[in-house]
Amino acid sequence: MTETPPGRTALLMLDYQVALCEQGEHLRMPALAEQVAERGVLATAEKVLTAARDADAYVVHVRLAFDPSYELRTNRSARFDAYPRERAMLATAPGAQIVSPLAPLPAEPVLDKGGVGAFNGTPLLQMLLGAGVRHVVLGGVATNLVVESTARYAVDSGLQVTVVEDMCASFDPELHDIAMTRILPMFAAVRTADETIAELSRRTA
Repeated sequence: MTETPPGRTALLMLDYQVALCEQGEHLRMPALAEQVAERGVLATAEKVLTAARDADAYVVHVRLAFDPSYELRTNRSARFDAYPRERAMLATAPGAQIVSPLAPLPAEPVLDKGGVGAFNGTPLLQMLLGAGVRHVVLGGVATNLVVESTARYAVDSGLQVTVVEDMCASFDPELHDIAMTRILPMFAAVRTADETIAELSRRTA
């Protein structure tokens, strides 16, 4: 396994939200939630989150969430028009909340974003650099959306990027596989949760 660089590691938890990951009345993307369940993503993410906390990694939770005006929405594509029209994913709404198994600790920041990636329109990069982070570990849903977009921005910003394959899922399994096998390896290390946990443990040994 490639050694992580000097400097602190951050774990970015991306869009693990009720409306995207859990069956029930607040669900917006049934196909995505089905893949999250089938792949055991939440249990895997919980294991990595625990290991990151034990390793004193810098943990940041990122979610898609809007203010009542929807003017903080940074993505102006037609696909995002449904959110203001349906008054969906308001920051205070149940569906916008992070799933309970991955609930942030009081000291862990939660960033609201108005688009696909975690960096645009948020102070994430400044936070990471201010905390001495040089390596980011990513997990989230959907693989071909927030994970891929965030990984691209991070590597172009001078950070080393690791994507944890089994912490991720897409609404289309084929899109997940394409991202993991053909796209993400061009600019990130793609690892399993077990490999990532082992690396985090070595950094605290």
